[in-house]
This record gives sequence, C-alpha cells and structure tokens, in this order.
Amino acid sequence: MCTTRRFTLAALALGIASFNAAAATPNDSAPLGKLPRWAQPLAYQLDLRVDPQQSDYSGSATIDIDLKQAADHLWLHGQDLNVSKVTLTDKRKKTYAAQYKVAAQKEGVAAIEFGQTLPAGRYSVTLEYSAPFNQQLEGVYKVSSQGAPYVITQMEAISARYAFPGFDEPAFKTPFTLSLTVPENQVAVANTRQVGEQKLDKGWHKLSFAPTRPLPTYLVAFAVGPWDVVNGPEIPATKWRPQATPLRGIAPHGEGERIKPALAQTPAIITALEDYFGFGYPFDKVDLLAAPDFAAGAMENPGLVTFRDYLMLLDANSPAHNVRGSFNVTAHELAHQWFGDTVTMPWWDDLWLNEAFATWMQSKITRQLHPEYRADLELISGASYAMQSDSLVSVRRIRQPITGNGDIETAFDGITYQKGAAVLNMFERYLGAETFRQGVRAYIKQHQFSSATADDLVAALAKASGKDQRFAKAMQSFLDQSGVPLVDTSLSWEDGKAVLHLKQQRYLPLGSTGEAKRLWGIPVCVRYGVADGAAKTQCELLDQEQGKMVLQGASASSWYMPNADAAGYYRFNMARDDLARLTASLGQLPDTEQLAYADAVNAGFDSGALDAAAVLAAAPRLAQSNTREVATALIPTLKWLSRHEARNPAQQARLVELARQMYLPRLQQLGYQRRANESQDDALLRASLANFLALDMKLPEVRQALLAQGKQALQPNADGQLKLAAANPDLLRSVLAVSTQDSGDSAIDVLIKALGSTSEPAQRMAILTGLGSATAAGSAERARNLALDPRVKVGEISTLLYASREDGEGRDAMWTWFTANHAQLIKRSGDSSGGKLPGLVAGDSCSQREADRLTTFFQPLLKQLPGAERGLAQTREKALLCTALRDKQDPEAILH
Repeated sequence: MCTTRRFTLAALALGIASFNAAAATPNDSAPLGKLPRWAQPLAYQLDLRVDPQQSDYSGSATIDIDLKQAADHLWLHGQDLNVSKVTLTDKRKKTYAAQYKVAAQKEGVAAIEFGQTLPAGRYSVTLEYSAPFNQQLEGVYKVSSQGAPYVITQMEAISARYAFPGFDEPAFKTPFTLSLTVPENQVAVANTRQVGEQKLDKGWHKLSFAPTRPLPTYLVAFAVGPWDVVNGPEIPATKWRPQATPLRGIAPHGEGERIKPALAQTPAIITALEDYFGFGYPFDKVDLLAAPDFAAGAMENPGLVTFRDYLMLLDANSPAHNVRGSFNVTAHELAHQWFGDTVTMPWWDDLWLNEAFATWMQSKITRQLHPEYRADLELISGASYAMQSDSLVSVRRIRQPITGNGDIETAFDGITYQKGAAVLNMFERYLGAETFRQGVRAYIKQHQFSSATADDLVAALAKASGKDQRFAKAMQSFLDQSGVPLVDTSLSWEDGKAVLHLKQQRYLPLGSTGEAKRLWGIPVCVRYGVADGAAKTQCELLDQEQGKMVLQGASASSWYMPNADAAGYYRFNMARDDLARLTASLGQLPDTEQLAYADAVNAGFDSGALDAAAVLAAAPRLAQSNTREVATALIPTLKWLSRHEARNPAQQARLVELARQMYLPRLQQLGYQRRANESQDDALLRASLANFLALDMKLPEVRQALLAQGKQALQPNADGQLKLAAANPDLLRSVLAVSTQDSGDSAIDVLIKALGSTSEPAQRMAILTGLGSATAAGSAERARNLALDPRVKVGEISTLLYASREDGEGRDAMWTWFTANHAQLIKRSGDSSGGKLPGLVAGDSCSQREADRLTTFFQPLLKQLPGAERGLAQTREKALLCTALRDKQDPEAILH
C-alpha cells in the first residue's frame, strides 16, 4: 500500500508538472527586435564543409541551450539558410525530431518547433544546413583575387544569421568550437589556433580549432583560400601575460611579403594596450588578414582581425595615406580586443562602447608610439567632422534606442565613432588621465568575458574619481541626447577681477528647424593670457544655462581661448572684442587650439554669423601654419564657396587667386615627386594641396604637372600593364582624375582595361577614382556603369560613385544614372547599404528641387532598405541647410 501510495503521488506530481508546463508554454509571435530570454545559448559547435570553388557550403550547427521555461518552440536567427534536418537532444540523450521554420524572412528570424511541449532544462539542438556564399560581403562570402576564389566572413552587425543558425545578438556570449572541412590545397584560419587535422578521402582534410573564449556571434570568423601565411615577430611575454603570443599575417597568394610591415608594428601596439588596461592580451593568437574585398575598413574578430587589403599590403610604393592608415587602423582594431571583445555591449544602443573607445584608444596608442603622426590633431578633426552631422535635427544620439535592424546598420557613423571618442577625451581631461585609466581598468576587470552597459562604465569612472552624481549626469547628457553645445562667452572686469561669463545652448546652422534650448554638463576649460606673457588654464563644469568663472591673473584686455587644447566637445561663440584679441594672438596658440579656432570659423559661417569675407580673412592666417592639419583646415569651406556661392567669373577668380596665393607656393616647395627621406606629413600635405588646387580650383599649372605624370603612368609596359608606378603614388588618384578629365575616352579606355588586370589595391582605388572623375558625358556614363560590372568589387562601388558625384560630371547626371539603375545597384550592394545610399548618390545637394526629388524617389523604397529612412532624412536636411546658407550669404562678400 505504501508503494501504491508513492506511485500515486508521483503520478499526481508529474501530472501537475505537465499541466503547468503546458500552461507556461509561450504563446508569442516572431520577435523582430530582441529575442526572448527564456531560451539562451550556452555553447556552439560549428562543423562546416567549405570549398571556395563552389557556390555554396554546408555543415551543421549544434547549439547547447538552456530552456528556462517549458516551451514547444524557440526563436533564433537564420537567413537564406537551407535547413534540411533538426535534431533536439535532452540531457538524458533522448532525441526529438524538430522543424525549422522561417518566421520573418526580411529580419532573419526563424522558429524551431519541437512538436510537443518540453520542460525547462538543458538541451542541444543540431541543425544540418547549406547556404550560398553571400554576394554582398556579409556572413560567409566569396571574392576573387587574381582569378583565385577566397571565402571570408563578416558577421557584424547582424550578418552571422547568414552564416549559421543562432542567437545573433551581442548579449549572448558563448564559446564556439569550429571544424572546417576544406580541400587539401586550401588554407583555413579561424579565431583560435588549429589543434587538429584529419586526412579525408578525395583530397579533403578536416581542420579543428580550439574552443574560443565566450564570444557574441558577430565576432566569429574564419577564412578559406590559397592564402600566404607569414609568421610575424612573436609578441613576447609581459607582466600582464606570462606566455608569448604568436603573430601571423594572412595574405592573398603571392602577397605575403607585403604584409610584413604591418606585422612588424603589431607587438608594440599589443604591449602598449596591455600596459594601459593592466590586462594581458586575452586570446591565444593574433592573425591579421588582408581581405581582397571587404565592406568595412577592418573588423576586430578576436584572434583573426580582418582588414581591407590596402591597409595590410604595403611596400615602398604605397601611398603615405595607406601607410599611416595601416598603423592607425591596426591600433583601433587591437584596442577592440579589450573594448568590444573581452567586454561586449549587451545591445546595439551601446555600440559606442566598442567604437568610440577603440577610436579614442587608437589616438592614445598612436600618440605614444608615433607622436609625429599627430593623432591628437586627428582626434580634434574627427570631433569637428562629427559636429557637422551632430548639428542636424535628424541626427542620432550616441546611445540611440534601437527600434529595428535599420537602426543597427546606421549606428556605424561619425556620432558613434568620432563624437563618442571626443566625449571620452573631454571627460578624461575632466577626471584626469590616471583617474580615468583606473576607472577603465576596473570596468574591464569586473566585466571581462561578459557584457556591460554605458551605465556600468560611468559608474566605474565615478567610483574611481570619487565624483558624485553631478559627473554621471554630465557624461550621460552627452550620451543620451543629440546635438552640439554652443558656449557663448564674454569677458568683463568686475570688482578688480576678470570674469568670464558663460551661456550654453544648442548650436544650430542657418535654416535649422531645431530648438536651441538644451542643457549639457560641459567641462569648460579656458586658456588665457596673464600679465607676464604666460598663459594659464582654468576649468569649470557648466551644467546650468549660465555660469561664470574668475580668470585668476587675467586683465580686462587678456586674450582667452574658450576650449583649451580643443579637448571639449563643444563649439564657442565669443564677444566681438574678445574674438579680435584671440585672432591677434593666434600664433601663441598650440596647434590643437588653432584647429578649434578654425572650427569656430567654419561653424560661424554655417550659422550665418560670419560671411565669406570673414572666412577669406581667416584662411591666410591658418594657411601659413607649418602644421598640415591647421594649414588645410578651411579648405572644405573654400570648396563650398567655390561650388555654391561664387555666382560669376569675378567671384570665382577671386577664390582661385586666393587659393593660389595661400597654397601654391607650399606645393611648389614640396614639389610633385617624393623627396629622399621626406616625412609622411609632407607627402600627405602634397596630396591634399594637389587635389584641391587641381580638381577644385583647377589651377592650370597644377593640372599640367599632374598631366605630365599621367602621360607616363598611362603608357603600357612590355607586358601590357600600365606604368602606374611612374606617377607619385601619393598623387596617383589626382593624376588619373585630371587625366580622364583632360583626355576623355582615350584615358577611360586604358583605365577600364587596366581595371581587369590590376590587383594592387592602392592602384585599383586610384583607377576607380580616375574613372569616376570623368567629366565628358559619354565617358562619365561608361564609368558609372562599371558600378554594375563584376570587374568592380562590391566594396569598391562607393569609391567609383563618390568620385563621379564629387569630381565628375555632376550631381544631376549622377542622379539620372542612379534612378535608372538603382535596382541593379541595390542587388549588387545589398539591402543593408540602404542607410548610406541617399548620401552616396545625392550628397552635396543644395536646392529645394534636389531635396524634393530625393524624398519622392526614396520614400517608396524605405521598407525595402533598412536604415534608408535616417539616411534620407539626413541627406535631405543637409540639402535644405545648404540651400538656406547659399540664399542667405551675399556672394559679393567674396570680393571684399
């Protein structure tokens, strides 16, 4: 009887459990945003068969899952996957047949239906599938180099769902174990070291890789192809990392030698990063891969960092821009190994934690290892660039709420990168560099191999600094609202003291519909002159609409710079007499503050506070600087004046003559060819000046000098290849642009032919720029049509079309071509390019007509193109602001 009673109670308990399980089964619909948290991945095993010669690949994905409540299904991501079989296994090794069903094709959401309700617990689900190699550089994609196919991955932001079924969100960090079955003549690399090889029949072998640290899906990476694998200098052990770390370069076949310069600079970058973070490099190797085609500049996959090939493949003939970019981008991507890889944001609204930190850290490491690169000035220039977008009403915040996949795609912009880095720079100065570092170290240590939010970082910084909630509120005011602060300043003499009055509002350009009243917590730092000719710096946190500071030691006639060291992310507007004193003392300011002064001139012009005469008065003062960034700081506004304000030959001639006086002597001093042992900065300045004077100002003497190089470069060698190396590699883009404009079809014919046989990445970019710059109608149309031609890689399309719009036949011709060919263009580049497409084809528009046609055309396409809504809004707003500024400015001011 006792036995019977026990059986009856057990049966009753089971019945109650079954009833509760059934009652608790989720009754939900396909999640188009975040996946529900009642099913979570614990680990992945990916076993794939990949042959670059084929059009698709196949394999299986096994995912260990924690089902936190009873359910008859689960949701995950998968896009364009052909799933043939799904097997579910519980912890007792019992298997269940399940079904994979696409629930939302466009968003890549699928369901696995169990066919019955299963209780909460641990399961593994194995999906056998095949998938085509992607054609838009997403997921697992295939490209060619010198006729050989290569397979590469790019999972960020939400492209892992093209590669394998899974939980494609950054918060889900798990280990991945990968096996790749590939032809024996192919090389395969992945995030981790290879730990096994199994010979198979028919010329195949199976390569096994060590399990990864916990990663989100967007950081999974592998590549297959006839790669050159080059061993770099081993990264020696440090006090933060007791073992040495292997370093390799992965280059397309025959290019291995050219990746060695990039490898040589890597150990010093890793060591410097470890010293900053107080945390050893966290992965088992470093591979740097030069991708023959790639949508981004680079990608921070742990252990297998992928780059655009021109950043990795370097030699003595590489443009200085590429050489410097190689170091900067490598520092950026390796900084990600801590910020983004070791600690990951849980959702895309905190993408800035990855990208802003990597941008800011890149600057810090570059200043340490290559002070001559002036990364401090690049950081300030980046902030000024971000402010141009941040002045728009349609701009996103640094921490922008994500309402759909389009918001994720458009988050990779200047607000996330450059504004975010500038805000970090500003608050580092406010807290002090060492205090800031202590906060960062504590944040990394506390959240290693997991996820963290902006609030976690702010809390760590507040704790390290001992600052109260006033600091936290100030920093969050920059993260959680858009816009650029404008600080109005005026100096007065009160009771025997110099008092600086401060007032803040939002900076708005002329014609903006935005509301100026807005409040930030701004660390305002002011440098000012004192009686003995020296200068002092004083800082205050301005978190009210108005404030003031007493400038100790200043007089009523002291000059002051409202943004000391240009470390603040804000613009300033000064009382007239104060500005005059600052202008007179411009030579006493460091380069950083001269850049901030230049930004103030540009901003004053854009807001309508300054006219063309004021800009043209300031330009010669800045142009005489020995610092490249300062000397060229007003060139964008000079280009705008030439393009949009000069209405007659006299006005245009005035701009041309001023440009000749300011910049031609410097260019002639540099010459048009490289000099022995010249600095990279000289090479970069030469390229900037030659491009501006030849293509924008169209100075005949500069164009003739470039044409002379073009005639040599466009001559064939004995093997039929062009002598492109005969031109200065730093000027090759401008050389070919001027050549196509001068020679028309004859140059176009030669360059189109060369495009099919040239693999060197820097030369290809120059060829595409030259083709896109064609001005004759027939030639320009032929060039634009190449955007639809497989001879132009998907990642190269924007280079061609941007040149066609910027330097080529013109915006109207570009628009006509685009509207006739947009379907083919979108098919080649992919729907995810939608956010950038309006700006690519209609940037620099400057009329109500252009703004209206842009809206009329793109409005029906918004549902098809994720992110296009924001791209359309910003491109339209820029066109209307340009129109308002052009209509307000008096073109006669150019002649004053």
